Amino acid sequence: MNRLYHESEDWVEQGNCRSYDPEIFFPVSTTGIGRADTEQAVAVCRSCTVRQECLRWALRAGEAHGVWGGTTPEQRRYMRRELVPAGRS
Repeated sequence: MNRLYHESEDWVEQGNCRSYDPEIFFPVSTTGIGRADTEQAVAVCRSCTVRQECLRWALRAGEAHGVWGGTTPEQRRYMRRELVPAGRS
């Protein structure tokens, strides 16, 4: 169980994603239907009222899979690199 997620994240109950099949948020590939799922998931996130909280959680938790806060794993990896000062890891 991911304790970071379960301690105080009541925003999860308000996410637009709760009305969609979770599989679109965790595509099996970055091409074909996986790409279409990613695009659909990102679109769902665009109008979500808790998008920022979701993204903040994913960055803090180091979430490496799925669409969170309207971002792909690749986008979050880039964001984390930008947030970590040079010379630190």
